[in-house]
Amino acid sequence: MTPARILIVEDNRVVARDIRGQLSNIGHTVVGMTARGDNAVELALTARAEIVLMDIRLEGSLDGIGAAQQIREHCKIPVIFLTAYADDETVQRASHTEPFGYLLKPFEELELRTAIEMALYNHAAERKLRESERRFVAILSSIGDAVIATDEETRVTFMNPVAEALTGWPQREAIGRPLAEIFRIVNEETRQRVVEDPARQVLSLGTSVGLANHTMLLARDGRELPIDDCGSPIIDDGGRITGAVLVFRDISQRRQMEETLRKAQADLVHVARLTTMGELAVSIAHEVNQPLMGIVTNAEACLLWLGKDQPDLDEARKAADRVVKNGHRTGDVLKSIRSLVRKSSRELTKLDINAAIMEVLGLMRSELRRHEISVEAELSEDARLVVGDRVQLQQVILNLILNAIEGMSATACQPRVLNLSSQNDKTGYTLIAIADTGVGIDSTGSNRIFEPFFTTKQEGIGMGLSICRSIVEAHGGRLWASSNSPYGSIFRFTVPRSANELSFDPAA
Repeated sequence: MTPARILIVEDNRVVARDIRGQLSNIGHTVVGMTARGDNAVELALTARAEIVLMDIRLEGSLDGIGAAQQIREHCKIPVIFLTAYADDETVQRASHTEPFGYLLKPFEELELRTAIEMALYNHAAERKLRESERRFVAILSSIGDAVIATDEETRVTFMNPVAEALTGWPQREAIGRPLAEIFRIVNEETRQRVVEDPARQVLSLGTSVGLANHTMLLARDGRELPIDDCGSPIIDDGGRITGAVLVFRDISQRRQMEETLRKAQADLVHVARLTTMGELAVSIAHEVNQPLMGIVTNAEACLLWLGKDQPDLDEARKAADRVVKNGHRTGDVLKSIRSLVRKSSRELTKLDINAAIMEVLGLMRSELRRHEISVEAELSEDARLVVGDRVQLQQVILNLILNAIEGMSATACQPRVLNLSSQNDKTGYTLIAIADTGVGIDSTGSNRIFEPFFTTKQEGIGMGLSICRSIVEAHGGRLWASSNSPYGSIFRFTVPRSANELSFDPAA
């Protein structure tokens, strides 16, 4: 038995003394006795009672049911009704006070002992439950995500402060309202309202669900917030779904950070491209200078033929044609340079990868000739069409060819051969391979060459291959390196042949 401090509220003094005697025999302490309901509330507080034995018919204006209700509201002390009245109306009124027991007079000592024990046990369990609820409410109120709980009819039963702030609804106003009224969501792109809210989906499916991408929350005050969320069922001990809980967050800041990151990555790619073009300055100057010199030479020849006493119009016309051709060649070179150095957003199109490779080779012709490198191109006609950004893919090809040139320039014993090939693989991608006969890949650094800032060059910064891999992976492909036989290295990368193979959103 658990000894307790007990208050007796009984209008019959003989019965009250008899109850006090029974309690003393059991081992409990009686901390007070009163015959009036209006005194019971104050006495329960001042005497620090742990349980109240309450008669229903009492002296004064407040009966036992009214007194029990006030005790329940003010101090949460468990009440056991002791009465000779058991009619339906009395029992119904008494049940509204949530009593911990109901004993009909006369009762035995064993019944009183049992009722008190059960009341104390249930009160302790109820106190633990309240403490647990307060703890979970405190936890849910302090987390950074918004939380809304509903019952099985999707009516709101709880909102934490973050949910109040995002939806614009105070919890006191939202409780009992349908979730769809509080949590109004639309598709960000179509502006169409989401027909079935996540809580209803959770209740119908019986499992956790998440919002579709591009979901917008329409707050009560008119704000529009991009969000993501997940919903999970609330399941009771019997396995029955009794409600749902939604956890969601405002992703506006995350989107801004992602956009800033995308911009920084684009800036880095652009800087790397300009750096590469700087390394090719001599070759570019030579490529532009050749047609310009041809223009000057042919223009002088044209003037010479026209300046004779008998102008040779046929030869002058041929010279003028050569001027035009050299002018077009100069324009093509400048167009290639301009497309490679321009700064623009990613533009995914169907493109001829073989033609893109030949354009880069044309731009680097003088550089390859200067280093005495022969070129072998094995470009499959079946593999020429891919989906991607022409400028970025040409930047990858350009960087890999420059690395191959540098690797072969460091050797003098073997022939210098640059081999480029394209072919289809079996997974819906085109495989591009760039092989050289240079110094090859150091086995100690083969796994690190794609890491940012890792370099084997004395004046390198270690970003070229890292950026190349980022570009290829952004296209849904992959880039890797291996040793060539008997010497040199091979860099391979894949590009999707159709938009269905892309692993990213083309609109990103």
